[in-house]
Amino acid sequence: MKLKKIITVVTVLFLVNTTFAQDLFTKPQSNISYLDSIKKTFIKDNIASCVDSLWMKELTSLDLYNDLENDIKTINLDEKVDYELPTELLKQRLKEMDSKSPFHIEYNQGLENIIKSFLRNRKKAYERLMAVSEYYFPLFEDALAKQNVPLEIKYLAVVESALNPKAVSRVGATGLWQFMYQTGKQYNLNIDSYVDDRSDPLKASEAAAQYMTNMYKIFGDWDLVLASYNSGPGNVAKAIRRSGGQQNFWNIRKYLPQETQGYVPAFLATMYIYEYHKEHGIVPNRAVVKHFATDTIMIQKQMTFKQISDLLDIPVAQLQLLNPQFKLNVIPAYFDNKHFLRLPLDKIAVFTSNEEKIYAYVQHELDQRERPFSRFQSALASRDSIESGESYTVSRTKFHKVKRGDNLSEIADRYDVSMSDLKKWNKLKSNKAPLGRKLKIITSERIAARVKKPKVDSTAVASVSKPTSTITTAVAQVTPKDQKVYKEEKVVSFQDVTKFHKVKKGII
Repeated sequence: MKLKKIITVVTVLFLVNTTFAQDLFTKPQSNISYLDSIKKTFIKDNIASCVDSLWMKELTSLDLYNDLENDIKTINLDEKVDYELPTELLKQRLKEMDSKSPFHIEYNQGLENIIKSFLRNRKKAYERLMAVSEYYFPLFEDALAKQNVPLEIKYLAVVESALNPKAVSRVGATGLWQFMYQTGKQYNLNIDSYVDDRSDPLKASEAAAQYMTNMYKIFGDWDLVLASYNSGPGNVAKAIRRSGGQQNFWNIRKYLPQETQGYVPAFLATMYIYEYHKEHGIVPNRAVVKHFATDTIMIQKQMTFKQISDLLDIPVAQLQLLNPQFKLNVIPAYFDNKHFLRLPLDKIAVFTSNEEKIYAYVQHELDQRERPFSRFQSALASRDSIESGESYTVSRTKFHKVKRGDNLSEIADRYDVSMSDLKKWNKLKSNKAPLGRKLKIITSERIAARVKKPKVDSTAVASVSKPTSTITTAVAQVTPKDQKVYKEEKVVSFQDVTKFHKVKKGII
């Protein structure tokens, strides 16, 4: 019986220890951050995300804008291009386009040359542009239709900026429609330290439509309106006078600035390629974000793209594409002006369902920021620095081996560095992460420096701690020998006293 009891006790102890060990290893205790605790309470929406951040980074690359801008400036319309497109077929197609458009689309050798040049050298670029245009064109058409401007002018944004809202020309023209600073201000586009409405697709498109309307009132010809958009109405007016009063673009073309001479032909060539891309074997890349797949929400408290990215699990690169008007990746909250954040529909659902929690997290982050020191805080800080030591920043170099599925945007976010720095450190020209390569990453870390505490003379301390009969004795014991000690003197002041004497009888 005793043996059975011993076996039973051992078995129970073994089971208890096994269970405890399993709990110890399978349920590790971890400190949950404030961000994670908030996200755990989020109400999720089941709508699938329609955005691929890798693809978005590819489409927002500035190489298309730079190449297209260079083509327009340097192309020679008189130089024949060898490309398999019969002239008679091109004439027929241009005639069909002309019948449906208020523009004067007529065949000429210069237009044929630029169409063939684009088809030969820019097929891949147009495949990418056609994907981006599925997002932007509905915005453009809506703004143009409100002002009764020909919808074909949407192709002008392709020529102006290669559909990149962050494009900036050598003279400072900015955004999809390449507004100069003064012109943007003239058309009520706000430009300040946080916001540049020239990069806002909606506001800039409305301003562009208004500009076109005003120019048409002056020239009465849409080809000349396009020329004035590029070079200004003054240059077009001078070209008309120099040509003897002719008002057809092709007749005044040689009197216009060099860049404008290729500008309208590039617009017409782009229109042709969009209309007949199937016939030339151009297959548009898949559209990642479409206009109807996004929505906006008004922001009530200033927040950063990084905070939104952490809360909603959305790449910063995607926020930059959808909200290009915010220059510093910060959505400000002005007392007199509201700003709106554009998000995919599924993220809008998460934001609106958890708005109070999101603003609570933003306020928490704000409360953690370093504040300007008061005099009292400065004294405490100096005391702490003496006791615990100062801190300093050091640079550390790390290496990240690129695995399948990695992309530069996520790697930069992981190490809290910018993509431009990451590309510069590793001499990368594109936004693709090279598979298998070790990427150099330079980070900054704050290190606390230990400072030795000054030694204190034990005899001096002992003498101070002893009770003494007079204060002067204690001071004398801790004062250096070369320092003079002065005696305290009691100063007695005298006051004038007036006395009174009562005179009695018999006293003279």
